Amino acid sequence: MTTAILVLVGLLVVGLVAAFLLRRRFLLSGLGAVTMWLRPAGAPRWSVGVAWYSGDMLLWYRGLSLSVRPNQRLCRSEFQVDARRRPTPGDLSLPAESVVLTCRTGAGPHDLAMDSSTVTGFLSWIESAPPVDR
Repeated sequence: MTTAILVLVGLLVVGLVAAFLLRRRFLLSGLGAVTMWLRPAGAPRWSVGVAWYSGDMLLWYRGLSLSVRPNQRLCRSEFQVDARRRPTPGDLSLPAESVVLTCRTGAGPHDLAMDSSTVTGFLSWIESAPPVDR
C-alpha cells in the first residue's frame, strides 16, 4: 500500500514538472515572445515571466505557473514609457545587463525589465501603434 502511494506521488511530481517545462517551451516558441520581469510601480518584488507582444496587446504570463491564461494584458495604445534605467542594487532579482522601463499603462504604472537586446524591438513595437482618437 505504501509503495503504491509513493509511486503515485512520484508520478504526480514528474507530471507536474513535465507540464511546467512544456508550458514554458510553448510560451517561448512564439514570435514576439521574450523573457520579461514585471513589477507594479511601488511593489517591492519583481515577477519573471514570458511576454508576447503582437497586434495591440502585450500578454504577460507568470514564469512560475501552470496557467495557460496571461496574468497581465496591457494595451499598446495605452502604453507610455516614462524612463529607462539600469537595475539598481535594490533590484536584486534582475540580471545586471537588463534594462528597466518605467511605464504608464491603462492598468496603472508598471516597471518592466528585459534584456538590453530586447528593448529596441519592444520600444519600436510601442511606437508603431496606430494613433488613437481620444
